[in-house]
Amino acid sequence: MAADAPGTLPVQLAEQPRLQKLKEMFISKFGSAPKFYVRAPGRVNLIGEHIDYCGYAVLPMAIEQDILIAVEPVKTKVVQLANTNSLYLDFSTSVNNIQINKTKPQWHNYFLCGLKGIQEHFGLNNPTGMNCLLDGTIPPSSGLSSSSALVCCAGLVTLRANGKTLSKMELAEICTKSERYIGTEGGGMDQSISFLAEEGTAKLIEFSPLRATDVRLPSGAAFVIANSCVEMNKAATSHYNIRVMECRLATKLLSKSKGLDWKTMLRLHDVQTKLGVSLEEMLTIVEEVLHPEPYSTEEICKCLGISLEELRSQILSQNTQDVSTFKLYQRAKHVYSEAARVLEFKKICNKAPANAVQLLGELMNQSYISCREMYECSCPELDRLVDICLQFGAIGSRLTGAGWGGCTVSMVPTDKLNTFIKNVRKAYYQTDVQRLALENNSLFATKPGRGALVFVEA
Repeated sequence: MAADAPGTLPVQLAEQPRLQKLKEMFISKFGSAPKFYVRAPGRVNLIGEHIDYCGYAVLPMAIEQDILIAVEPVKTKVVQLANTNSLYLDFSTSVNNIQINKTKPQWHNYFLCGLKGIQEHFGLNNPTGMNCLLDGTIPPSSGLSSSSALVCCAGLVTLRANGKTLSKMELAEICTKSERYIGTEGGGMDQSISFLAEEGTAKLIEFSPLRATDVRLPSGAAFVIANSCVEMNKAATSHYNIRVMECRLATKLLSKSKGLDWKTMLRLHDVQTKLGVSLEEMLTIVEEVLHPEPYSTEEICKCLGISLEELRSQILSQNTQDVSTFKLYQRAKHVYSEAARVLEFKKICNKAPANAVQLLGELMNQSYISCREMYECSCPELDRLVDICLQFGAIGSRLTGAGWGGCTVSMVPTDKLNTFIKNVRKAYYQTDVQRLALENNSLFATKPGRGALVFVEA
């Protein structure tokens, strides 16, 4: 099923109040009706944080919150973008001259990433213009992948408007590459689940080659998302891209110490594959080869036998040129141990032992400790929120998404769900005026939703 193109669903707008409202707003904005609608969901990653860009499998599910775009292809060579949220300003540009400003990750630039990715894939010399009105229900900068959902939605919009077709896999791969136009060195999880998700099941997503396997979650537990209300924008902050580079540098040093061709090695997964060893053995190698103290750029150059100029031009990304120290031991330890936890999580879901919920909860808790201690991608508010969730009955709780803010995901026994939500609301949200204002979109149980779709009026 997942290998084919995203579905097209005929709908009665009278039965779809959100689509109906979007159509009315579109008509009042552009003076004509949309021809079709595209939705792409956000996601929550249950386990497997910061390892997709290292080549390792992750375990997300799509959530019900999404990006929804109403579209009318037009004869002019202009793309006009508008947003139902007045905080996001209108934008228009010539469809033949797409400029993406990396210094300002504004909402329309994410749309342009998806647009440009499809244009370049097909070499479209004469792409169609479009009027688009966007409505989003994913809280921004929350770690639920609002930006990637927008890139994916824009890719599917552009594909449909230009009369082209691609499989979900191809779309996921194009949208992963095209999000890098805005400077985010992501690994592909977010785009893959946005297209490959199916209702009722989480997915194990593996890379190179991209594939998705159903993972049935235990019936006795619900997954609850809680937003820390601290925003974190991956493209605007350096933390994320520094971690990508630390993993790349750890890859180089581990490869060189084992006599591998380190210049061609980019991801921690490559080292394991080339050595043909287990994840447990890789953790031992990390202990032997890397030291816990931070590495200076000089020490890295000395280890690799290269100049600082070569390090900057050949290995470091544009936005990490001025970083002077890197923690390699801690990052590699996190990645290899987290990759093992993902596989263990899937194994438990498949075998479904009587104590599955307990075992999965323990893995989520271990994942969180590793994110906090070894990857250092938490923040005081996330730490507090995880503590509160565990205190009020979550079996497992961890940050989800890049971290440094955004959301936690907790596994809660179904019979404790209502009291859990009530207590967390009281302990975290009702103690703070700012959080109280955001509370309605900040705390909710979710179940695995479906992937990106096109809607047309029946």
